[in-house]
Amino acid sequence: MTSSISAPHAAGPPLVRLERVSKSYTTPAGTRVAVDDVSLEVREGEILGVIGYSGAGKSTLVRLINALELPTSGKVFVGDDELTALPESRLRQVRQGIGMIFQQFNLFRSRTVAGNVAFPLRVAGLGRAERDARTAEILDFVGLLDRAYSYPEQLSGGQKQRVGIARALATNPRILLADEATSALDPETTADVLALLRRINRDLGVTVVVITHEMDAIRAIADRVVVMDEGRVVEQGDVYDVFSAPSTAAAAKFVRSVLQDRPSAETLARLRQNHPGRIATIQVAEIKNFIGVVTTIFLEAGVDAELVFGGISELQERAIGALTYELSGPDERIDAALAALTEHSLTWNEES
Repeated sequence: MTSSISAPHAAGPPLVRLERVSKSYTTPAGTRVAVDDVSLEVREGEILGVIGYSGAGKSTLVRLINALELPTSGKVFVGDDELTALPESRLRQVRQGIGMIFQQFNLFRSRTVAGNVAFPLRVAGLGRAERDARTAEILDFVGLLDRAYSYPEQLSGGQKQRVGIARALATNPRILLADEATSALDPETTADVLALLRRINRDLGVTVVVITHEMDAIRAIADRVVVMDEGRVVEQGDVYDVFSAPSTAAAAKFVRSVLQDRPSAETLARLRQNHPGRIATIQVAEIKNFIGVVTTIFLEAGVDAELVFGGISELQERAIGALTYELSGPDERIDAALAALTEHSLTWNEES
């Protein structure tokens, strides 16, 4: 059994609200709708993951949150401020409370690590001594104080992203937006960066929005997840709920890519070559001795059950996964066994 993150902590009231927000662009080919009638909330103190494939509207969504883009219709709120009704001078103030990190780091190559982190503090008008103190403090937090006078070209990809994170945190934002922040990193470095984002959330109380196409990143740190497809939010909820019982095809596809606990069509075809009986997949349930309960149900029904596929892992300190069995015996006995699973509140489906 593999492990993931600890149980989510309690989040506060909504900090960001989108109410029926749409964003469209005029192109030579016509009107392109990037975000289509989206309503969602980001709760204070949580880590919200926004997942979708390329073109789903994720990056446009994040630019609406920090008012780098204004919606074609609908309303965007950060705290008590309706961004869609503020003048540009007030928008700049609101943006100072929203940090942003990017896939390609976007560092100034001509500035040192310290110079990159200090830049937003200089723009905010802080004096030299205060800038230096804050820069040292935040570089120490992200583990790069010893590289303060290095230049970006002297850093690894993971170190560059830590500089980007430090720069985003320099002005003490309430919200941190991470737009595909781990997509350019190797798996080990990705894990380190995600752990840092989680520490920022837990230790500093910063609300984090992670925009990604990688469901593993959502699994690693998010409390809740929003699934986008073709500009729309097609599913949203607590990470465990969406992982354990996705209600849309888009969400199910992402979940399968991570858990890999259910046979694909190709795998199922191979299983059928060696397992002529009826094949059923049972969702792991949070009951004591789950496998023992399932085994007993099959034995009492007089059904021969062979485990042929599946996996169980842990998410937010809760078991998650599915097990696929070949069931052999008279059809009426198999039907009785499947009915008994339902009576025990176990979710199953027979593979067609």
